[in-house]
Amino acid sequence: MISETIKNRRAVFPAQYNRQPISKEEVKKILETANWAPTHRKTEPWRFKVFHSEESRKQLADFLSETYKNTTETISEFKQKKIAEKPLQSGCVIAICMQRDPKESVPAWEEIAATAMAVQNMWLTAHDMKIGAYWSSPALKDHLHALINLNEGERCLGFFYMGKFDELTLEGARNTTIQEKTTWV
Repeated sequence: MISETIKNRRAVFPAQYNRQPISKEEVKKILETANWAPTHRKTEPWRFKVFHSEESRKQLADFLSETYKNTTETISEFKQKKIAEKPLQSGCVIAICMQRDPKESVPAWEEIAATAMAVQNMWLTAHDMKIGAYWSSPALKDHLHALINLNEGERCLGFFYMGKFDELTLEGARNTTIQEKTTWV
C-alpha cells in the first residue's frame, strides 16, 4: 500500500550503503517514475545528470573535493574527505536539475516544486526496490556547470545519492501530529 511506503521511506546515507552495484535498468526504472510527477502547464522541468559508472562517480568526487578546496575560506580536511567519499560510496549519484520554462509562464517556485515531486517519486521507487537514497543540496551544486554542460536556464538543485543497503531499523517519527498542522475552515 502506498501509504505504508510513504511512512517507511527513510534517508539512507552513503556511509550506510553496502557497495552492491545498482544496475542501469534499476536506475532507469527509478528515473521513469520521476517523469510522472505533477507539473503545471506540462513544463516537466526536471532534468537529471546520472553519474553511474565508477569512473564518472570518481570524476564527480574529485570535482566536488577540489571545488570545496577552491571555494572555502577555512578548509576542513575532514569535510573535504567526506565530500569526496560520498560519490564513491554510492552505487549512483544523480544531479537533480531544473530547466526553467523559457517563456517563464510558470512561477519558478512551481518548477522547483514539480522537480521536488519528481524526486519524491524517485525516492519512493528506490525505497520500494530496497535501494537507499538521500537528497543533498550543498553549495557546491552551484558549480556543477564547471564539470558538465547545463543548458541555458538549467540549474542544479542538489544531488540524489543512491546505494543498496543491509537492514535498517530506523523508526519514523514526526514532531507534531497532522491535527496540529491543520486548520479546518
